[in-house]
Amino acid sequence: MSVEQMYQEIILDHYKEKHHSGLRQPYEAEVTHVNPSCGDEIMLRVHLDGDTVADISYDAVGCSISQASTSVMTDLVIGRTVDEAMQIATDFQEMMHSRGEAEPDEDILEDGIAFVGVAKFPGRVKCAMLAWSAWKDAVAQAMTSSDKESR
Repeated sequence: MSVEQMYQEIILDHYKEKHHSGLRQPYEAEVTHVNPSCGDEIMLRVHLDGDTVADISYDAVGCSISQASTSVMTDLVIGRTVDEAMQIATDFQEMMHSRGEAEPDEDILEDGIAFVGVAKFPGRVKCAMLAWSAWKDAVAQAMTSSDKESR
């Protein structure tokens, strides 16, 4: 099996078995993001426990790439501090904007490395980035609301 085939399998596995799918409570922020170029849509909730990402839940429709990327993203950031998770998001974004030239660190991105091949197709990068953008937006909102509550 080639590396490309292995990466396709990872994406298909996450598409078929979406990790953390289904909206749950509690949560501090809920956002909806849409990719107008293809119709992918996600409603995503973030629950923080202090500065730790305690849970992410979502309801999404869209292509296998956007769905699989959402599943991978939840696995990578739940249980991490917000700062650690933001660094992972940055690493994923850099890989997605590399046009497939990046050599991602598997220790950091784990199954996320499967998307390096997707980065070769600029039209699909938005699909892979949809959940990550929603997550960053939701975390910013959750952090803002917790800052207001602590005043």
